Amino acid sequence: MKIAYYARLEPQPDGGFTVTFPDLPEAITEGDTEEEAIYNASEVLTLTLDGRMAEGEPIPEPLYQEGMMIYPSPTCQAAILVRFSRQARPLSDIARTLHTSWAAAQRLENPRHATNIRQLERVASMFGKRLVLSFE
Repeated sequence: MKIAYYARLEPQPDGGFTVTFPDLPEAITEGDTEEEAIYNASEVLTLTLDGRMAEGEPIPEPLYQEGMMIYPSPTCQAAILVRFSRQARPLSDIARTLHTSWAAAQRLENPRHATNIRQLERVASMFGKRLVLSFE
């Protein structure tokens, strides 16, 4: 699963571009150029998802569509992937399986905590998945 959200890039009559996310209506940004708007879109997407996680609000699964897909920061992607993979499984089970503390297991879902690749590999394996990295 990739964590990328469909974005709409709309030119504005007075110049510049506005970016909105159908899956996250509160995530709106703009830029003077298309490149600036896309860069800002990644930033606002990360902030929106981070805020939702901090507030305990639901994170919608990305709906893949034709068009522009925007990725949040890598730490945000990792936290969401762990949350989606865990589903209803308690963090205490994950902590036991990974031979770590509950607090350390909780940090896996914190987008402000940089989880290392080794930890992500172990978590993916625990869920019967494998970690795949790419540069895009």
